[in-house]
Amino acid sequence: MTHKVSRKIDVRELARVEGEGALHVRVRGGVVHEARLDIYEPPRFFEAFLRGRGYTEPPDITARICGICPVAYQMSSCQALEAACGVTVEGAIADLRRLLYCAEWIESHTLHIYLLHAPDFLGYDSVVALAKDAPELVQRGLKLKQVGNELLELIGGRAIHPVNIRLGGFYRAPTRREFRPVVERLHWALEAAVETVRLVSGFVFPDYEHDHEYVALSSPGTYAIERGRLRSTGGLDIAPAQFEEHIGEEHVAHSTALHARIKERGRYLVGPQARYTLNGQWLSPVARQAADEAGLGETCRNPFRSIIVRAVETVYAVEEALRLLADYQPPDPPYVEVPPRAGVGHGITEAPRGSLFHRYELDADGIIQSARIVPPTSQSQPSIEDDLRGLVETHLDLPDDELTLRCEQAIRNYDPCISCATHFLHLEVDRG
Repeated sequence: MTHKVSRKIDVRELARVEGEGALHVRVRGGVVHEARLDIYEPPRFFEAFLRGRGYTEPPDITARICGICPVAYQMSSCQALEAACGVTVEGAIADLRRLLYCAEWIESHTLHIYLLHAPDFLGYDSVVALAKDAPELVQRGLKLKQVGNELLELIGGRAIHPVNIRLGGFYRAPTRREFRPVVERLHWALEAAVETVRLVSGFVFPDYEHDHEYVALSSPGTYAIERGRLRSTGGLDIAPAQFEEHIGEEHVAHSTALHARIKERGRYLVGPQARYTLNGQWLSPVARQAADEAGLGETCRNPFRSIIVRAVETVYAVEEALRLLADYQPPDPPYVEVPPRAGVGHGITEAPRGSLFHRYELDADGIIQSARIVPPTSQSQPSIEDDLRGLVETHLDLPDDELTLRCEQAIRNYDPCISCATHFLHLEVDRG
C-alpha cells in the first residue's frame, strides 16, 4: 500500500485513565516528527498535603492514589517510613507483606490481561463483546481475579484500599485456618494462570521491538517484588536511598505528569518486561516452564508481547503465594513498633506496572516535612512516547483506523491505569 508522506493524527481524549490524556502524531516527508502522549490530568497534590501529617498516616492516604494497586503505595510508603525511623521488618511479617503483594499482582495482572488487553488481540472492541462469543474465557479471567481479591480481603481487610496495613506490619494476622479455603482456590488458580500463558502466547503480535533500558528491583535468589536494589540493563545498581542521585524528573509542556529519566543516559522503562529480563532466572519452577513454553527467551523486547510476561508473572504470584502459605505461621504480634525519629527514608517496591518510589523526611516527632512519590507511569512515559514514534514510523502504510488501533494497543501494553478502555481514542486525521 502506498501511503502519503504527510500526515497528522490528533487523538483528543484518552478516557478512563488516571486523569486525562491525548495522543498527537505529526508526519512530514514520511518521517514521524512528533509522537506525543499528553497527560493533562489535574494536579492531585498528594505530596503537598502529606506535609504536616503524622508519620503513621501515609499508608492509608497514599493507597487512595490508585484503586488498582493500592498495596504498592502502602508497601512503598511503609518501607520508606520504617527506613526513616531505623526499623527493618523481617521474618513472618515480611512474608505476610509479600503474600499480600502477590494477591495484588494476581488481581491486577488478570484484570489487565482479560478485561483490558486481550480483546485487542482477539478482534473485539470490548470485553463485553468478547464475553458474548467466549463467555467461558471471560469467566475464567473474572474467577482468577477474584482469587486475588479474596486473598487481599483476608490479609488487608478489603480488596480495594486495604485497611489492615500499618507501619511495622499489620493490625491483625489471619490464622492458618482462615487461609484454608483460599489455598484450595489458589491450586485452581495456578492451573488457570498456566492456561492464561498458553492463551496469550498464541496471539498474533505486531512485528516491533524497542531498545529501552530496563529498570527494576532485583534481589538475587528471588523474583523481586517488595524489596531489593534497583538495577538496569544499562549497568545501574543502586539502593533505594540512591534513587534521587540517579533518577531525575522534568516538566514537559504537554504533560502534567512529570517525565523521569536516568540522569546519565535518558529514558528507561519499568514494568513486567524489565522485571522479567533482569530477574527471569529466579522465576519459580512452574512459571519458568510456562515462560519457556511461551518462547519468551532471556528477554522480551516486543512491547506487544508484554501480555505474555504479565501472564507468566501471574503464574509466579500464585505459585509464590502457595509457597508462603505452606509454611505460614501467624506472626505474634503482627507488627513491630516503629517509634518516630528525625530522618529521611526511601522505599521502592514493584507495583504491577513497575517500580514505585517513595521518600519521606520526618522531624523528631514524626511529622512529615517533605514527601516525594515517583509512580511507574511517569518513569515509563518517555519510553512509551518513543514506542509510539517507532510504531507509527514502521506502520505508515496502515489506514487511519488500523493505525489508531495499533496506537491504542501500544498504550495498553504498559499500564492498566492508562489502558483501561477499549475505545478511548477519538481520532482526527489531517492528511497533507
